[in-house]
Amino acid sequence: MSIKFYNTLTKKKEEFKPINDKTVKMYVCGPTVYDYFHIGNARSFIMADVIRRYFEYRGYDVKFIMNITDVDDKIIKKANEEGVSSDVIAEKYTKAFLEDIEKLGIKRATINPKATENIQEIIKIIEKLISSGIAYQLGNDVYYSIDKFSQYGKLSGKNIDELISGARVEVDENKRNPLDFALWKGAKEGEPSWDSPWGKGRPGWHIECSAMAMKYLGDTIDIHCGGNDLIFPHHENEIAQSEASSGKPFSNYWIHFGFLNIDNEKMSKSLGNFFTTREILDKYPANALKFYYYQTHYASPLNFTKDGLEAAKNGIERINNTLQELKYNLSEGKEGNYEINIKEYEDKFVEVMDDDFNTPKGLSVLFELIKDINVCVSSGNLLKIENINNLINFFDRILNGVFGLNLSAYKNELSDKIISRFKEKRETFENIVEQKIENYDSENISKLINHLIEVRKEAKKSKKWNLADQIRNELKEIGILLEDRKDGSTIWKAE
Repeated sequence: MSIKFYNTLTKKKEEFKPINDKTVKMYVCGPTVYDYFHIGNARSFIMADVIRRYFEYRGYDVKFIMNITDVDDKIIKKANEEGVSSDVIAEKYTKAFLEDIEKLGIKRATINPKATENIQEIIKIIEKLISSGIAYQLGNDVYYSIDKFSQYGKLSGKNIDELISGARVEVDENKRNPLDFALWKGAKEGEPSWDSPWGKGRPGWHIECSAMAMKYLGDTIDIHCGGNDLIFPHHENEIAQSEASSGKPFSNYWIHFGFLNIDNEKMSKSLGNFFTTREILDKYPANALKFYYYQTHYASPLNFTKDGLEAAKNGIERINNTLQELKYNLSEGKEGNYEINIKEYEDKFVEVMDDDFNTPKGLSVLFELIKDINVCVSSGNLLKIENINNLINFFDRILNGVFGLNLSAYKNELSDKIISRFKEKRETFENIVEQKIENYDSENISKLINHLIEVRKEAKKSKKWNLADQIRNELKEIGILLEDRKDGSTIWKAE
């Protein structure tokens, strides 16, 4: 089997053929660090991460580059508004970006190059474009002449006449063509600048990505990713300047992520429906946000709702409960003769994910497996210990490895809530177990719950029904649900 996915450049689904066997050179447009990134940006970062992870799962070595744009008009504007230098703004929000990426459980890039660290590489490309007559100087500015690149528009699928009439372009009456874009911008008072053959100035946005992609991945890369909104002009311009500079194809495959709306409306600060990722992570686990995004194909538009996020959180809990069930049976040494065919499910998972990274269908395969496990549990068919171990390993490779859902971290997050609630009821639990409880960490909470289950079991044997009910009810209040099994055992699950 081979991986196939939609290539924006060719407008069709194609089999992936890497430049170098079993190596993927992948570039993803990162943030412009002038503010906290929003949940639309987060979707692109999360989906690029799962594509990278899936390549690794399929045995590829992925060199993953995500740039950081740390010099740009938006950064300068924010700095002027706050009365600080642009490097202060860039440093603040670069730090915030890396913190939030970590909170989301997104793997760090092989390299996160910054535009300001690659000024000389940018200048060299511009010099090459000028010497070949594709770029021209106007004062201290340098522009790319799109008329000199015959394939301009091949990514967006538009012709130049349409682009001239409909595109947002920089205003400069001296430009040869309204669509010509800035490679270098002459310095203005108070703005960051660097020495260049054309005077002090700074790079344009588009040339930054070309320089960083080519520096770290070579003249031709395997895959370039980004949001749909970047197809034109950003990615179109990247192709033009990169290919005119090197004389080689820039990227063999282009992957673009669908737009995100909020309650069926475009996300906008003016509409009051603009959410940063940091705001959402203050209220919801990162796993819930990622799971929510995985339920829609990466290229399709996604309508973001709080109800949908809550449903995603419940889906994660369902998976987590099944894993707890498996680990409980493993720890108790409960073994039977029943066996689930894991290979059948893994083959199905690979089949759907090989077809354009179809995460919704990938999740459906996992839930089919969970249903199979739950049928076994409810019917009293115990699994072989080896099969339980293999199931846990499979879930770990898919949930943690491919989807980046750190379920152990999620359980710890639940434990923090349980510990907080437990503190309020400490005296009640001490009275029930008739002993002083010293610590509040998750391990001791687990021991306490298991001890309470034993106390309840003895109470039921002694027909102390009120005490048994009290234990069940008190645990339920802090978010622990008890489930009595047919074999006389009791397991607990975090609500």
